[in-house]
Amino acid sequence: MRLETLAVHAGGAPDPETGALSPPIHLATTFRHGPAGERQAGYEYVREGNPTQTRLETALAALEGGPAALAFGSGMAAATALLETLPSGSELLIPRDCYAGLRILATEFLPERGIRTRAVDMTDTAAVERALGPDVALVWLETPSNPGLEVTDIAAVAKAARAADALVACDNTFATPALQNPLALGADVVLHSTTKYLGGHSDVMGGALVFAEQGARYDRVAHRRHITGGVLSPFNAWLTLRGLRSLPARMAWNCTTARAVAEFLAGHPAIAAVHYPGLATHPGHATARAQMRDFGAMMSLRPRGGRDGALAVAARLQLITNATSLGGCESTIEHRASVEGAHPVSPPDLLRLSIGLEHAEDLIADLRQALDSQA
Repeated sequence: MRLETLAVHAGGAPDPETGALSPPIHLATTFRHGPAGERQAGYEYVREGNPTQTRLETALAALEGGPAALAFGSGMAAATALLETLPSGSELLIPRDCYAGLRILATEFLPERGIRTRAVDMTDTAAVERALGPDVALVWLETPSNPGLEVTDIAAVAKAARAADALVACDNTFATPALQNPLALGADVVLHSTTKYLGGHSDVMGGALVFAEQGARYDRVAHRRHITGGVLSPFNAWLTLRGLRSLPARMAWNCTTARAVAEFLAGHPAIAAVHYPGLATHPGHATARAQMRDFGAMMSLRPRGGRDGALAVAARLQLITNATSLGGCESTIEHRASVEGAHPVSPPDLLRLSIGLEHAEDLIADLRQALDSQA
């Protein structure tokens, strides 16, 4: 079954009681069981699972090509649940360019559990191989990365990690399963911030992990979710499941629009650099072409004039909204260094742009009027 069909039907079987085509929302927090705790319908308490969440997890697993998925209240809750299962004394490798929340989790919280972290250039497979010492338990990939849009060869890194007995987790938020399937390339776990493209409408927070095997690692993470409580609400599970149905169609339009916008930006004299894997000049273009079905709708631009120049461009935009997050129907832009806290790592002139569902010519017109006075 092809992806577009899976997205519509996975987890979306008609309600057996009513025949309704839209999956029902089960808001119950508790479920009837027998006098000795016997489960009568497979559920006991919402923190452990509920029917709406099960539908979503079934759909996510199908789209990523894995046997099982776990939904969480946020992408960071999902990442935390996975990384906290690493043994004390082990080491985690993360990309040099990655989501700021992951970097903070790895440098401030994981050391409290005896887990060390090292940042590595994941675009350089040889550098990863050199970093794979005996204590490395997991290699974390993010491709394309946030916010620099760096591209990692997932298959090559997974092969190297496997030889060193290390697991590979891949954040697939920017690409989504519509464009890339890391499990098929050798990753052990895929992470999604479902808040972004999978929900797709800037109205629901969530996260998910999809596993290559429903084994001991899955069981440990599921147990941690149950006990620590980082669960997804039934209503948010329903909203995310609804968003999944239109994911392939939205991503196809997003990608077409993003290519046009990136090409315009690359040719504008007020732009010093555009980071977008779909441009032939991008250093990871060939790798992205090999492992992705399209290049996504995220990009970063670096206007001339440093930080002040970038902020001036962002301030002049009228259609594209200055806002955090990404993957919604509306296009958003964000000066990442300004929102990364006391110790930003993003370049001071970098603006991260999320292309939405508007027409390409309207977005280009907005960018043109913001850039022309700066050229």
